[in-house]
Amino acid sequence: MTSMTLDRATTPPVAGTTRIADDKAMLRAAADLTRELSQPRPAIYWADLIASALVGYSALAVAVTASSTALVVLGGAIAMLGLYRAMSFIHEVSHMKHSSLPHFRLGWNLIVGIPMLIPSFMYEGVHNLHHAKTRYGTVEDPEYLPLALMKPWTLPLFIVVSALAPVALLFRYAVLSPLSVAVPSLRRAIVERYSALAINPQFRRRAPEGDAATYWNRVEAAASVWALALVAMVATGVIPLRSFGIAMLVASAVAVVNQVRTLVAHLWENEGEPMSVTAQYLDTVNVPPPSLLPALWAPVGLRYHALHHLLPSVPYHALGEAHRRLTALLEAESPYHKASYPGLPGLVWKIGRSTMVRR
Repeated sequence: MTSMTLDRATTPPVAGTTRIADDKAMLRAAADLTRELSQPRPAIYWADLIASALVGYSALAVAVTASSTALVVLGGAIAMLGLYRAMSFIHEVSHMKHSSLPHFRLGWNLIVGIPMLIPSFMYEGVHNLHHAKTRYGTVEDPEYLPLALMKPWTLPLFIVVSALAPVALLFRYAVLSPLSVAVPSLRRAIVERYSALAINPQFRRRAPEGDAATYWNRVEAAASVWALALVAMVATGVIPLRSFGIAMLVASAVAVVNQVRTLVAHLWENEGEPMSVTAQYLDTVNVPPPSLLPALWAPVGLRYHALHHLLPSVPYHALGEAHRRLTALLEAESPYHKASYPGLPGLVWKIGRSTMVRR
C-alpha cells in the first residue's frame, strides 16, 4: 500500500552521494565469484516457507484461543516472527524465474499471500523498478524516499502508520475490490495507487496486461472472497471478536517490524539524482554475522540487502556464501566492506541523527 505524503526538509543533498564512480573491481568480483550460486534450490524454498507458515499459524492459533495473557503474548510473538518470515518470501517471488521454481508463486499465494491479504501481484512488477539502475533513488522508484533528509517527525510517522496496514488491506479487498468491478474510475485508482507495496507517494502503477493481468485478476478475486468471508465470519460470531482483534494485532506487529527493517534497509540519502551501481550499493545496508538478531528482523536473505542490490538474481539461501567469498577476496579498502553494519540500534540512531542534523 502507498504511504501518506512525508514532507521533505529544505536541505541540500548529501555531498557526493550521486557522484560516486563505479568500483569496477568490486563489480567484477561480485559477478565472477558467484556465477554458480544463482540457481535456486526448490527443497530449501519449500521447506522454509512451509515450516515458517506452520510455526506462524500454529502460534497464532494458540494466541487467539488462549485464556492466559502470557500465552497470548508468547503465541503472538512467535506467530509474528513465523508469519513475518513466511510473508518475506514475496521478495523472492518478485525476483525469481517461475520456471526455476515451478508452482512456488501459486503455493506462496495460497499459503500466505491470500490469507494475509498481500498477494504477490502487489510486489511483482513493482519491486523490479526499485532495482532498475536508472530509477533507484529517483522519483520513479516506488520504494525510495530521502528519509535521512526529511524532518525528524517523519521517521516515527513512517513507523506508526504501518500499524494500520492490516485494516487498510482488509478494506481494500473486502470493499474496494468488489466495488471496482462496477466503477471503472475506482478501478483505475485502485490499480494506480492501492495495488503496490510501495513507500513513494508519488508512484503510480500501470495496469497489467496479458497473462499478468489474468493472473492478477484471479488472485485478487481470491483475496477479495477471503476478505469478505473473514468479515462475514466476524460479523456473525463464527470468529470471536477477541480472536479477530488478536490476529489483527499480530498482523500489525508484522507490518511494524517490516517497516522498521525498511527504515534501515538503506541510508536514504539521495534526493532524486541517478546514482552509479556502487553509489546505490553504498546507500544500502548489509547486517552480516556475527550479529544473530538480523536473522529475525531481516529474514530470508534481507540481512544482505546491499549485496542483493549487487546480485539480485542470487537466491536468498546463497547470499551468505556470496558474502563470505567477497569478504575474503576484496581488500580492506574496497567499498564492499563499507556497506556492512553491526546491528539495528546503530542504524536507527544513524538515520535519526541525520534528520536532526539537517532539520
